[in-house]
Amino acid sequence: DQVKRCLGDRRIIYPVRVFAGMNAAVRATVRVGLYTGAKVFFVHEGYQGLVDGGDNIRPATWESVSMMLQLGGTVIGSARCQEFRTKEGRAKAACNLVKLGITNLCVIGGDGSLTGANQFRNEWSELLAELAKKSSHLNIVGMVGSIDNDFCGTDMTIGTDSALHRIMEVVDAITTTAQSHQRTFILEVMGRHCGYLALVTALACGADWVFIPEMPPEEKWEDHLCRRLAETRRSSRLNVIIVAEGAMDKNGKPITSNQIKHLVSERLGYDTRATVLGHVQRGGTPSAFDRILGSRMGVEAVMALLEATPDTPACVVSLSGNTAVRLPLMECVQVTKDVSKAMAEGRYEDAVKLRGKCVSCSFLLKCDEMYIDIVCPCSLGCHSKSNVSVAILNVGAPCAGMNAAVRSAVRIGITQGHHMLAVHDGFEGLAQGLVKPITWTEVGGWTGKGGSMLGTKRTLPAKVMEEISLNIAKFNIHGLIIIGGFEAFVGGLELLAGRQKYEELCIPIVMIPATVSNNVPGSDFSIGADTALNTITSTCDRIKQSAAGTKRRVFIIETMGGYCGYLATVAGLASGADAAYIFEEHFNIHDLKVNVEHLVEKMKTTVKRGLILRNEKCNPNYTTDFIFSLYSEEGKGVFDCRKNVLGHMQQGGTPTPFDRNFGTKMGAKAVLWLTDKLKECYRHGCGRPVQTARSACVLGMRKRTLMFQPLDELRDQTDFEHRIPKTEWWLKLRPIMKILAKYKINLDTSEHAHMEHVIQKRSPVLMPV
Repeated sequence: DQVKRCLGDRRIIYPVRVFAGMNAAVRATVRVGLYTGAKVFFVHEGYQGLVDGGDNIRPATWESVSMMLQLGGTVIGSARCQEFRTKEGRAKAACNLVKLGITNLCVIGGDGSLTGANQFRNEWSELLAELAKKSSHLNIVGMVGSIDNDFCGTDMTIGTDSALHRIMEVVDAITTTAQSHQRTFILEVMGRHCGYLALVTALACGADWVFIPEMPPEEKWEDHLCRRLAETRRSSRLNVIIVAEGAMDKNGKPITSNQIKHLVSERLGYDTRATVLGHVQRGGTPSAFDRILGSRMGVEAVMALLEATPDTPACVVSLSGNTAVRLPLMECVQVTKDVSKAMAEGRYEDAVKLRGKCVSCSFLLKCDEMYIDIVCPCSLGCHSKSNVSVAILNVGAPCAGMNAAVRSAVRIGITQGHHMLAVHDGFEGLAQGLVKPITWTEVGGWTGKGGSMLGTKRTLPAKVMEEISLNIAKFNIHGLIIIGGFEAFVGGLELLAGRQKYEELCIPIVMIPATVSNNVPGSDFSIGADTALNTITSTCDRIKQSAAGTKRRVFIIETMGGYCGYLATVAGLASGADAAYIFEEHFNIHDLKVNVEHLVEKMKTTVKRGLILRNEKCNPNYTTDFIFSLYSEEGKGVFDCRKNVLGHMQQGGTPTPFDRNFGTKMGAKAVLWLTDKLKECYRHGCGRPVQTARSACVLGMRKRTLMFQPLDELRDQTDFEHRIPKTEWWLKLRPIMKILAKYKINLDTSEHAHMEHVIQKRSPVLMPV
């Protein structure tokens, strides 16, 4: 009621541009707008529809945005409009809005679309005066959508992750034929003057070379490229080169895929092919990340309009870590334009600094250095031998992205001069001495492979501590990288406790979270969770399609996760589920009754289907079979039920771009941290023993920062009985899921984002990387 009183009879309207994930934003804006009591309108064909008016501006209903989440592009169309660039055109648009009493405009697009919206807002009073209409104010909120991820102020733009999915699908397919025929492939990706897509793709597929606009290659790059390809071909049957469409040399001359193709063919004589991916990157089914991002931005956009006053500047909803924030629209646009201007003038270092204000672009710049160390065999001679041996092992259940972390750790370790060791079959293998040296070439191609190439076991070290300590001494291990889930976390704590008895365990230890359950304390995200989430979401899409065809059918889906409800909750939001039962949110028979009644009412509408997700350990009594039987009985005559236990398919599959790159970053950071710890140890002349608790850490992502947090300090933040952290950030997504499913619940607006600035200093927490 409070929300409705604040919003009154405001009307929400929005033109859009096209990329995957837009429909999730449209759906969320419509449904939250209707939930708050607003009248919501679609503007078909973007600004052109705004100018033309008539049937292009139509009321939106709850059912009109059903079955939209899995669709790419935008169901309400989009078009470029030259007329809106003129004052006469904007006057027509204003007249059309006034006729319908519209006072709020939600624009989804890039910097051009958002700049046009802000200009429209600034001229609003003047336009109304010319039309002899009663003066009022127009509220503007923007959501950033662009596959280029070139908008300063947000970590990710809607559509970027889906574009990476499309690119990686093509790269994986091309890699197989390239390897078969011993070919060199050059792939050109989009991005305009931003190299984000190109560089992230290069990291995700292990490309031999990448060209990005922000960092033009040095003089005589042709010679360097050919040497690199020749060195790689000695141990590999293929070469892959990624080119951003805006790539250029130091003199501003474009570097094209065809130019590189002719260079490689003529100088090296390699069978070479060039592929320009083009607009395939803009289409396809949105990834789970883009659906969630679009949904969260849509909710925050409505809240921004709800709280807006005539003095509130136009804002843009952005992503900061795992939080939606509001930023001044024109401040973000100006910084973005400053980057473009610097690029056009050849001031690449200035452009780099400007992009550094945006975390996604900071990541891009850091990745460039990491990329060189990971893919370039010629970097092996850049560091002297350290006489340090670092062992890597996987612990717990396998998940996608583990191999990317191993590959990154091995190659960064080798470039640091370390002797890298692979431990097979987890702690059990370490106890049995299954330890072997692992080389640069052995981990080639591992980034795109699912599961665990090293093998993994759930065995904990407590019962075999003596054998482990003996083998650490035998193989002269100076540092340990443990990649895995909750078992890896507990195993790390057991090794830490074992230091009191075994001096061999007094070595730096770093644990990298990797589990589909996303239940490791100290990190908001775990390697593998994104791949599992996309697997669940795509399966739910197919199930919903089946339910839509048969009508009046409800599906009960069981997900993995142990006691952690992350997968059920986030997949529920990404797939448009009606409910998601999890351990963290207690429910009883009354709640089940409410859910059944909700579905009975839903079957009276045009949307005659239902989707229920259940975390595997949400309740020992309300099992999947029980819920299926309950729904079947209570829905008799109204709807029928089906159940599906997804099982271990959630642990397999090809890693998503996010998991490949997350694993790559984590593996590299872990080795560099170990190197620093060992240098510090030897600098103080203490040799092997390391006694401090801060020498055994979890490397996790907290909001937008990678941090090393001592294992011992995380003990108090852990519910060991249920194998979950005591505080879980994603629980705040549950009210959004329920509102979008049309449940009448209270929406707490107290923690919603307030206006921030693009450049904001954040004090470091714990041990930031």
